[in-house]
Amino acid sequence: MKVLSIKTSLVAATALTLTFGSCSKDFVTIQPEGQFLSENYYSDASQAYAALVGVYDPLRKNSGGFDNLITFLNAGSDDFFAGGGGPTDGAGIQAFSLHTINSQIIPGSFWNDHYQGIFRANILLSRLEGVPMDATLKARIAAEAKALRGTYYFNLIRLFGNIPLILEPLTTSSIYDAEQAPKEAIYTQIEKDLTEAITDLPATLVAATEYGRFTIPAAKAMLGKVYLYEGKNTEAAAQLADVNGTPGTVTQYGNRLVANFADLWVFTNKYNTEYILAGMHSDKSNADWGFWGSGADEGNSVNQMVGPRGYSRTAGGTAPNIPAGWSFNTLTQELYDLIKNDNRFASTVLDMTALKAAGQADYIPAHQNTGYFINKFIPRTSDIRTGGGTQELNYQQNDYIIRLADTYLMEAEALGGTGTRAQALLDAVRTRANMPVVPVSLAVIKAERRIELAGEGHRFFDLVRWGDAPAALGDRGFQANRDEVLPIPFRETQGTKLLQNPGFQ
Repeated sequence: MKVLSIKTSLVAATALTLTFGSCSKDFVTIQPEGQFLSENYYSDASQAYAALVGVYDPLRKNSGGFDNLITFLNAGSDDFFAGGGGPTDGAGIQAFSLHTINSQIIPGSFWNDHYQGIFRANILLSRLEGVPMDATLKARIAAEAKALRGTYYFNLIRLFGNIPLILEPLTTSSIYDAEQAPKEAIYTQIEKDLTEAITDLPATLVAATEYGRFTIPAAKAMLGKVYLYEGKNTEAAAQLADVNGTPGTVTQYGNRLVANFADLWVFTNKYNTEYILAGMHSDKSNADWGFWGSGADEGNSVNQMVGPRGYSRTAGGTAPNIPAGWSFNTLTQELYDLIKNDNRFASTVLDMTALKAAGQADYIPAHQNTGYFINKFIPRTSDIRTGGGTQELNYQQNDYIIRLADTYLMEAEALGGTGTRAQALLDAVRTRANMPVVPVSLAVIKAERRIELAGEGHRFFDLVRWGDAPAALGDRGFQANRDEVLPIPFRETQGTKLLQNPGFQ
């Protein structure tokens, strides 16, 4: 996937050429396949499937490339700093951490990549009806394209607030005419896409080559999350209850909380029972610096970014055997103090301060150093790829876009943080962590999300939708009624009808 602006993306999508940065027979291990004229493409089921893989490609934006959602959103929360090598190491992530970001330095790919996924979905959906293929398979591909389009729009509206709603392939004469739509219209379309998708998606995935594709529980979980963000708590609770089943047991879709919290972060345990929707990564693209972040690379960039710089361990000691990283997303002292007595601490936090004091390991303190790093995503030396490409860019750990503990806590929140079922949902999450049962409330659920999902990129959006961001982030420079969203990239407002978000330049 070539990174383009919305304008040039629209040109590419409508100039009779469809470029697939990642297409292959294997859904997870994706190889570049080249270019095809769009009027001659979609001639059979295999080409429709290859086009669908292209629609999935931007889903890896969650943890792929330097400008990935996880490290960026972590940096803007109260739990992490930007970190990195210095105050100029990534202008966008540094500025977002201080809430001084503007339209010139916002990473354009947060806008571009999601709209590329939408444009690809629009083209596929517009051509799919004419493809001679099995009707059931055709319906499934259409459902996946809709679920992905709804997911990309959900990311865009949370990131930017005021966005265009584009549902048809545009022509070269209309690419500059897109206007921002009311938020209600965007959310209505997201609901429609996900609701229609549920009808034709499979309940489960049985073949390993299909892991990572949308299923009924993935679409329902996403729809429940959308309803929660809209304040439609009754609808959210209904969708999430269907996904969750009886708390602590196997759901109707085969999902269950992983027994050991630490096992969630073992990269070979990608397809465990807790994952509902994930960004898929591999080392098979042999990613190198020349095309890192272009969409043609398949590695998990968060793995490299959050590890301590210059890491070394004492021979014969007990410190973990990990490769050195770039020191992004160091924990705040506040989060450390909240989680240090929780049983999830060791899996969540790599405490370099303690390891260095004990003489077990050493590292190079970098920007905004606290000595605390996100252990969930730090790879072990055994995870290093054995094939080609650059070591730093080919880590294989998947990232959870939605997992079952997340949906448990979202349902408990949608239920108002009260009642027998909300208590059972909370209890299941805490019991898995070997933590004592506590009475359920909205405040407790907020605290539980903060610890259970720490470092996974949820905290900033949680604070915004709860209305807690001004209080939690005021000392970072957060301004109410401005910083709930990002500025629209400057180039997107030039020569178009798009208006910049209030308070930004």
